[in-house]
Amino acid sequence: MVAKGGTGAVLSPSIVMSDAVDLAAAIRARAVSCVEVMAAHLDQIERFNPAVNAIVALRPREVLLREASAADADLARDGARGPLHGLPWAVKDLQETAGIATTYGSPLFADNVPAEDSPLVTRLKAAGAIVVGKTNVPEFGLGSQTYNPVYGATGNAYDPSRTCGGSSGGAAVALALRMVPAADGSDMMGSLRNPAAFNNVVGFRPSLGRVADPTGGDVFFGQLATDGPMGRSVADVAMLLSVLAGYDARAPLSNGEDPAAFAAPLGRDFAGTRLGWVGDFAGHLPTEPGLLDLCRSAFDGFRAVGCAVEEVADVGFPLDAVWESWRVLRHVFAGGGHAADYRDPARRALMKPELVWEVEGALATSALDLRDAAVTRSAWYQAVARLFERYDFLLAPVVQVFPFDKAVHWPKAVGGRPMDTYHRWMESTSIWSLTGLPALSMPAGFAPPGSPAAGLPTGILIVGPNRADRRVLELGHAYERSTRWTERVPPPLLRTPAPMPQAAAPGRL
Repeated sequence: MVAKGGTGAVLSPSIVMSDAVDLAAAIRARAVSCVEVMAAHLDQIERFNPAVNAIVALRPREVLLREASAADADLARDGARGPLHGLPWAVKDLQETAGIATTYGSPLFADNVPAEDSPLVTRLKAAGAIVVGKTNVPEFGLGSQTYNPVYGATGNAYDPSRTCGGSSGGAAVALALRMVPAADGSDMMGSLRNPAAFNNVVGFRPSLGRVADPTGGDVFFGQLATDGPMGRSVADVAMLLSVLAGYDARAPLSNGEDPAAFAAPLGRDFAGTRLGWVGDFAGHLPTEPGLLDLCRSAFDGFRAVGCAVEEVADVGFPLDAVWESWRVLRHVFAGGGHAADYRDPARRALMKPELVWEVEGALATSALDLRDAAVTRSAWYQAVARLFERYDFLLAPVVQVFPFDKAVHWPKAVGGRPMDTYHRWMESTSIWSLTGLPALSMPAGFAPPGSPAAGLPTGILIVGPNRADRRVLELGHAYERSTRWTERVPPPLLRTPAPMPQAAAPGRL
């Protein structure tokens, strides 16, 4: 570690190994320059990205170094633009980026270069981030397996032959391999949570409305999807949420609470906190052997900070009805927006089969079907709300499987049970998506030697009451301090990085 030296910044031995919060503080304190930070991360990308294909549409090095130099000059003249000043950023390829290809992983948009940034990217840039390129996604974000016909597949940070999850798969891998200090993601069915679990990082699906997206197709009606932060630490995720969150008058359901609360240091006493573990919902969810046991081993991390964990015997609701609600709503909001492309035979031929299935499902859905699904969703939310009368938080497995071969598009069976759709193996996350509650994916450990998934990570999910985003993050932070999985077990691809540059004297560029 580099000593504080009066700057207040504490750095890891290498730039790329530093947490985003510490690295941003070091930039503001002039302990390291934006150019040095950019160069170190571009070197990391050059070294590791060929093995995993996480970052795509990478901008030229010389252009990025010039922008980093301009950020140094801005810092010297006017101070930091925001909490992300000078941090290299790779934006998820479902977000529009001005002057940078935005393909959505689809050949329909292989040549698409937007003229304007999405609102989320605008916020990132306003906070000082420098966009280096994009992170890879599944086609239109469908399915938790990051492959597409534009850029190909992305490999897992812990075994590049395995899937990294998705749809924020490229973001999770880039984080785990220290190619970026933090990342943005989005989540409808589990796209922030699944790849975090598969790559031993942190992914947070905030309460609906916390991160406003006025351009979202379902922002005023469906409310199934949300943008959110990813990081290697909960503190980094909270800091990024302070940037991404906030009211937007163009988004009528956006949350008006002050996002600055997430920038404050995390810390809370959890003695006596009651946690309810739902597991596989009494056998409803098929899971890969060993996965639930690994999640249960994570209970020690919660007990170490004063929590009591209790098995939830019955959630008091028919989960088959929850899945049917999800299937109908997913058809409408994932497939409905592509109906025009579907009706054009030439464009339909360029759509992945799973998207065609979603569109056809949307076209076959009646208004009464949609109403029934919404009624079930509301009843499920109320059932979960009743659980919070007994428990302060709920715990669940993030995923039902360990990372599988990236050549496999989706598991056809889990735990010996056949999967009837391309996304049924993600039911463990869709169950919580329907509630709109804050859900934090935390590392839970690694499959043991002798397991077919030996050395591969999984995650445990912390679910909190509506709008209890900060409390969920604080519990995750406490658990993280007692386990330190991301810090203790970096990906095998990583080698000892180059030493951190010596602290610069104030005023150095």
